Amino acid sequence: MLRLGIPVIGVTDIPRAVAFWTEALNLVAAEEWKTETWRTLMYADGSGRALGLMRSASPAEQHPRLHLDLFTDTAEEQQAEVQRLVGLGARTVDWDHYPPEPDFVVLADPDDNIFCVVDLSHAPSGGDKQTS
Repeated sequence: MLRLGIPVIGVTDIPRAVAFWTEALNLVAAEEWKTETWRTLMYADGSGRALGLMRSASPAEQHPRLHLDLFTDTAEEQQAEVQRLVGLGARTVDWDHYPPEPDFVVLADPDDNIFCVVDLSHAPSGGDKQTS
């Protein structure tokens, strides 16, 4: 039976990406899945979804067709997480597609990959709705 595996992010600097995403999501780098061009990040207790990092020579897209949504439960938590992520090396993106009263903030990781921090207490503004 076919099932969804893990999201994979293309990066130009594997060690920098490992440092950012492990701190951002409280993940650990799995030693058994480590190559020059690949790292798997996972939760220390094995729960939750893993994240793959793959070396890529392609530049990040300004308006990617696929991105990560990271969920928070409140507006206060969203604001605190955005500040924390920026402190880790993310940057805020001057997003040109924000709807009125967005429930999400667009950031870019140190490799310029776009991702969103979504406030689940806010009515969905961009199609974001928690499914599980």
